[in-house]
Amino acid sequence: MGSFFSTLLTPPPAGDDPNSAVVAAHSKATYDEQWEAAKSSGKLLVIDFSASWCGPCRFIEPAFKEMASRYTDVAFIKIDVDELAEVARTWKVEAMPTFVLAKGGKEVSRVVGAKKDELERKIGMFRS
Repeated sequence: MGSFFSTLLTPPPAGDDPNSAVVAAHSKATYDEQWEAAKSSGKLLVIDFSASWCGPCRFIEPAFKEMASRYTDVAFIKIDVDELAEVARTWKVEAMPTFVLAKGGKEVSRVVGAKKDELERKIGMFRS
């Protein structure tokens, strides 16, 4: 049982998945670029605020990546709250994972927690 808990505390392997449709923002500049691109395109942007030490974040990550590959008309970005604390504060993120859905430069919805079905429902609602 101890090994199960230690896997929750072990950070994921270094490096981002180049085959994923999710953009991992490791700098404020990358985040700003993605934000501006989504805002000007009118696309729905789904921002995943997570942390490497967060078990529920790691649990939902495969589902988030899968949604990103299916919903190609939606932009998906992942932000580690420890790397980009300033961005997390701007969005008033208080728990992980938090998914912020934004369109046209404004927040349209938010899902707090690893609630895959609720996240998918809201993406479907706001993507058109």
